[in-house]
Amino acid sequence: MPTSQRTRRGVESIQTHSGMAEQGFMPHKTFLRIACLEMEKARRGQERRSAMGRVQDIDRRFREIEAEKRQLLQALHQHDAGDSAPKRPAAVAKAAGCFKHRY
Repeated sequence: MPTSQRTRRGVESIQTHSGMAEQGFMPHKTFLRIACLEMEKARRGQERRSAMGRVQDIDRRFREIEAEKRQLLQALHQHDAGDSAPKRPAAVAKAAGCFKHRY
């Protein structure tokens, strides 16, 4: 008895309908893509506004730091102009006794 030769079929031989709809222009896909782009644009705009708000907060804090630094330097110069003897800064003298705690 001769054995018959059967052709082996695998996953590659499965016929599908994929790609058949891609042959022409499809307006509904174009409108869907436009809608997705508009949603991404809105989301990015919201992210941008949030980031700009954070940057403005950081800039405001920089200005506050510079103003406080300027005040401290002025106070230091006024203090040095009034006394000729060198002294320990008040912050150092105050820090020496600030960690006393009672329970």
